[in-house]
Amino acid sequence: MDSASQDINLNSPNKGVLSDFMTDVPVDPGVAPRTPAVEGLTEVEEEELRAELAKVEEEIVTLRQVLAAKERHCGELKRRLGLSPLGELKQNLSRSWHDVQVSTAYVKTSEKLGEWNEKVTQSDLYKKTQETLSQAGQKTSAALSTMGSAISRKLGDMRNSATFKSFEDRVGTIKSKVVGSRENGSDNLPSSPGSGDQPLPDHAPF
Repeated sequence: MDSASQDINLNSPNKGVLSDFMTDVPVDPGVAPRTPAVEGLTEVEEEELRAELAKVEEEIVTLRQVLAAKERHCGELKRRLGLSPLGELKQNLSRSWHDVQVSTAYVKTSEKLGEWNEKVTQSDLYKKTQETLSQAGQKTSAALSTMGSAISRKLGDMRNSATFKSFEDRVGTIKSKVVGSRENGSDNLPSSPGSGDQPLPDHAPF
């Protein structure tokens, strides 16, 4: 008989040592050790909370599956309707802008800006500034018109002057000479020397 069998023997002198050594070993190894109850809760309350937690987690899994199925169905409907992500984005932006326009803050801001604009346009400073700018614009237009008339008058005087007429006559004379020389250019072309009326030599026979 081996040493392990001798230690298990009830008549062995080491039976007390063996029993002390195996005190903390669980009797049934198939059962996991139970965690102690949470402080402030009884075992019954802990069991109820754990059961409720398991139920909630199961419902969350079910809802996730339902949501995934709904999203797939929604994508299929959008695909059949020809709704692209860009078009959907435009619709969302348009809807968001409409929501902003009808919001209370936007309406109040628009009304406040309208009141400020009315106060500014009705103030004496604004009216004086507008009148000053209008007068400056009128003066600028009058000055430009006067300057344009002066330039036109000056050009007319230059055109009627003797110097301009003499220059114009010279330009006309030069133009006439150039045009006449072009028209008679084909008749005045010099003939090459030795060409005359001499007949062209016959080609030598092969």
